[in-house]
Amino acid sequence: MKPIALISSLFFLLMACNNSDTEEKKSDNDMDAARNFLEAALKGDYKDASRYMLKDSANLEYLNVTERGYQRLSADEKSKLKGASLRFFDTQQVNDSTTITIFANSYKNDKDTLRILKTSGQWLVDLKYLFEHDMDTSNYNPKNKIDTIQK
Repeated sequence: MKPIALISSLFFLLMACNNSDTEEKKSDNDMDAARNFLEAALKGDYKDASRYMLKDSANLEYLNVTERGYQRLSADEKSKLKGASLRFFDTQQVNDSTTITIFANSYKNDKDTLRILKTSGQWLVDLKYLFEHDMDTSNYNPKNKIDTIQK
């Protein structure tokens, strides 16, 4: 009886260890979700990035387009993006479940805007906001903030 119990215990222990790769990754807060998403994208790991993204048809298509663009980059450009750090310039919490942040990476230094939403208790990036919002962040100046968020 003891060998069966021992083998069963080892089997369950091994199964528990193997499930760590399939666990859904979660972010602790809004900025953690943005950072996790953007860092994965800078590394070219779009499968990982999608774990921090609101999954709707528009977001999935925008992520696909972004990934195809990344694949066309030279090895040198990919390396520079992987080594880039993130910079967050301004963050606005619209309400308890929506945050807007302006960010750039240290390689390209192009400012852009990202929306992060809390859905079912989980913070997720709404990538389509980056493509569809109407604010030009290339000339962002915190002294001249323009509120483009419709309330």
